[in-house]
Amino acid sequence: MSVVPLLWRNMKWRYHNAFTIVMTILQPMLWLVLYSAVAGQTMKGAGIPNYTAFILPGLVVLVSFSACSSGGIMNYLMKAEGSFYRILIAPVPRAAIITAQILEAVFCTFLEVGILFGAGLFFSVRIASGFVGMLLIVLIVFLTACFLAGLTYTISLRLPNEVIYETVMNAIVLPAFFLSTALFPADTLTGPLKIAVNLNPFTHVINILRGLILQGEIDMDGLARIVILLFLLCAGSFYFALRGLKREMSL
Repeated sequence: MSVVPLLWRNMKWRYHNAFTIVMTILQPMLWLVLYSAVAGQTMKGAGIPNYTAFILPGLVVLVSFSACSSGGIMNYLMKAEGSFYRILIAPVPRAAIITAQILEAVFCTFLEVGILFGAGLFFSVRIASGFVGMLLIVLIVFLTACFLAGLTYTISLRLPNEVIYETVMNAIVLPAFFLSTALFPADTLTGPLKIAVNLNPFTHVINILRGLILQGEIDMDGLARIVILLFLLCAGSFYFALRGLKREMSL
């Protein structure tokens, strides 16, 4: 039960620093509203009638990155005010500390993803796979956010300050976003670029989400593969986050 008070504490921090939500949702909203409107005219000729619905899965991944990255910033701010170390010496399991921060980032991700989907309604975005598809989208977003929250938590423990942290996160987020199918279909790609896009795990997350939004049929084999992959990534990121936190205790 030690996770609950820690989670509530993190949520109160987010409430008092609501600008972090505004800043992380701003860029994806600009992509959704402006870029989709401009590029949508061109993409109609490429056989994509609703480009907003097409790029929405990629923007879901982007906003997940942004929301979870702000969880790493939380570590630096808590270190500056000393509360990070007070929690660290408290008689609570280290896993509970990480779990609480991951769950807070997941809740923030769902809030921002909900805003994106709400805005998408004004651009005729609908979930073609219905209620079941919506539940599967929730599952995939949850697992993706858990992985990213664990990853950003680990990175924030390794880097000395938030300036370097933000630089490193940009160096991770931008290639992961652009070397995926977030903005364009990968059918015509060839050579090393196609290999890089296919090796990107977020390509497959985006493709599954796009299929659930645009297609009525659900690819159960592809869904099972991506769920297993995300489970493994979540376990790996949590393990390294736990190692990083134990390392903090030994400094």
